[in-house]
Amino acid sequence: MARRETKQKNGRPAWGKLNGRGAEAVDYGPLADWVGFNLRMAQAAAFQAFSRRAQEVGTRPGRFATLMLIGRNPGISQTALSRANGRDKSSLTPVLNDLARRGLIRRTRTRADQRAYRLSLTPAGKSLLAQLVRCARSHERNLDRIIGARAQKSFVRILKRIIAQAG
Repeated sequence: MARRETKQKNGRPAWGKLNGRGAEAVDYGPLADWVGFNLRMAQAAAFQAFSRRAQEVGTRPGRFATLMLIGRNPGISQTALSRANGRDKSSLTPVLNDLARRGLIRRTRTRADQRAYRLSLTPAGKSLLAQLVRCARSHERNLDRIIGARAQKSFVRILKRIIAQAG
């Protein structure tokens, strides 16, 4: 039997009690009002929502940004891609291996450095990217409804300032 939610003196739910949705209530303390924590939680929620859409077309959401960056920058090097994608090369390599194995990207060795590759999309990669763009546009429309059309542009500007200055 579920226990009723009780409040602490500070008005926050008490540990171990159930909230109105049947989940255990957690006192977040100052985290509840910290930008960094809320950014992380919002990113996780948005990622999960997009993940459900991406699974409908048979891929994982992390592949979308990689395919988009390769598609918009044919011949991009793995090094430039890792920087643009915010991933180190060691975590990007398995993603690229998967995309190549699935016939979605082509790796071409550079003449100057036989260890380096240039990346491009295959026709199958372009097709999958088009499907993912449709999913992403639908996802963005949903986020726009949540954020509000007017606030969206301002919100993105703020996020870009955080990216540029906090990194």
